[in-house]
Amino acid sequence: MGQKVGKDRFSEAEFARFGERLEEQLAVLRELLARPGFGVGPATVGAELELFLTTPDGRPFPHSREVRQAAADDRFVPELGRFNLEVNLTPLPIAGRPFTALLRELKETMSLVDAAAATQGGQAVAIGILPSLSEFDFTNEALSDESRYRALRRGMRRVRAEPFRVRIEGVEELELEVEGVILESANTSWQVHLRTPPADFARVYNAAQLAAAPVLAVSGNSPGFLGRRLWEETRIALFEESADDRDVERRDRKDRRVGFGSSWVRSAGEIFEACVRDYEPVLPMVSEKEPAETGEAPKLAELRLHQGTVWRWNRPVYDPVGGGHLRVEMRALPAGPTAADMVANAAFLLGLTAAMSVEPVEEFPFASAYRNFYRAAIHGLDAPLSWPGVEGEIPAERLVPDLLHVARAGLERVGVDPAEAEWTLDIIRERARLRRTGAIWQREALGGLGGDPAARAAMVARYRKLSLTGEPVHTWPL
Repeated sequence: MGQKVGKDRFSEAEFARFGERLEEQLAVLRELLARPGFGVGPATVGAELELFLTTPDGRPFPHSREVRQAAADDRFVPELGRFNLEVNLTPLPIAGRPFTALLRELKETMSLVDAAAATQGGQAVAIGILPSLSEFDFTNEALSDESRYRALRRGMRRVRAEPFRVRIEGVEELELEVEGVILESANTSWQVHLRTPPADFARVYNAAQLAAAPVLAVSGNSPGFLGRRLWEETRIALFEESADDRDVERRDRKDRRVGFGSSWVRSAGEIFEACVRDYEPVLPMVSEKEPAETGEAPKLAELRLHQGTVWRWNRPVYDPVGGGHLRVEMRALPAGPTAADMVANAAFLLGLTAAMSVEPVEEFPFASAYRNFYRAAIHGLDAPLSWPGVEGEIPAERLVPDLLHVARAGLERVGVDPAEAEWTLDIIRERARLRRTGAIWQREALGGLGGDPAARAAMVARYRKLSLTGEPVHTWPL
């Protein structure tokens, strides 16, 4: 987010000037959010998909620059790792048949990436964490040759004197220590954006926080890393640990740089202000100062750039396009297994968010929503979850089917065609009924092949072959 980062080294004076700009732009944003009519308009939905590039035998293929050049499509942008590529989909109204349109563009863009990768000897795979990754794939040479990512690496090292330590306890345990942020490239996501008027933002954002857990529980697609069986959605833990800038000097800060948050919010401005107050800049690219009056929405380039380096699982986005507006960016879902699965996950998440945004979710203990989220990431469909109006805790496997009618009502409330809601939520229903998430399929498939690196690569090849059919993961054979 924000403007292009044109260099990768910055002086302390530039960091100081950037901090001043952040304060100035916060004041502008406060005035903007208080302006009657700002950001009002039809609800729209957009999405970003991060992909892995692999060799035909399932190993990482670090040639994203060449693949982008071969594709020659502005919707494809570089990611942190050379074996990653991001696809930006076209925003569209949520009313009508948005998921059919999303599915069509997803299939189109994934095919285009795949075809471009094939010209270089590679292919594309949508999967939360690539099982065939090894420790040797996370060198400095694996970092994308983009000034933005070189600057990010230096900026994160500036604010964290200690090495980055990753410790994940799941079925097995993983401990790693690395000098930079390259482990972030092990995670790929399916990120959903919902345009939201400022007056409704807090209600929608809080509803998205509550909705995240049951959707994540039925969407897991990252059951391990480096050959170890960890969480059902290991990507949550790995991203939080690999970008945690709280070293010995920052132990007292409550939230990680990647995290769920620690309370219900009261406004969008509150989150932007916390982002500036609590997190030091890591990409201090200062732009030319905007004229005071242009008749257009202010770009707030520095604020948007800084916000893009604090990775809440749900975060606010300010966009100057179309007179300026706000979006809730929902970042917790994994990439894959198929376009149909991802569209179904988005429909469940958006429907549940729309339905719960008219409820007083703030009366539900935030600690319970927080606990739900991490339980869902760890245990998937077996996670014991609590929910407003439900006594005690019940397994996600039972809660998810009960919430489908809630999600359907939410989708219809925002104008989604009933038939559209039906086919997307049917995928979720069958996935829960058959207990066949991407994570469960990967784990069972790998169990039949063995756990060595060759077996993991073979599993990736089989996963990709089945994903190319387009059939949702609950239909996949083992």
